[in-house]
Amino acid sequence: QVQLVESGGGLVQAGGSLRVSCVASGRWTRMYFTGWFRQAPGKEREFVAAISWNSGSTYYGGSVEGRFAISRANGNTTVSLQMNSLKPEDTAVYYCAANTFGGHWATRNLYDHWGQGTQVTVLS
Repeated sequence: QVQLVESGGGLVQAGGSLRVSCVASGRWTRMYFTGWFRQAPGKEREFVAAISWNSGSTYYGGSVEGRFAISRANGNTTVSLQMNSLKPEDTAVYYCAANTFGGHWATRNLYDHWGQGTQVTVLS
């Protein structure tokens, strides 16, 4: 079983930066991707970014590419999302997720472990 604990987030003015982090613990046979999703009120949970456990390759959703950066540390067990040039439309609860199934990195249903979420609010 994989446990994911997020930290960071908060309140920031538009154009500012925030960093959220996720620490993974527990046991797993194989991890394929660790990713970030977000969910704004009244909207579907959407893919933000992911990093491959094996290769370190990174992947981004179209609305954040060029502004957000995902990285890993501590033997891959800590995954962080640096968010720059934040916009009010980035306001959401951000969830860390782990994919032990494989498949496409942006497919929400392939992520079988989730953190509790952390709120990011961007003021206009």
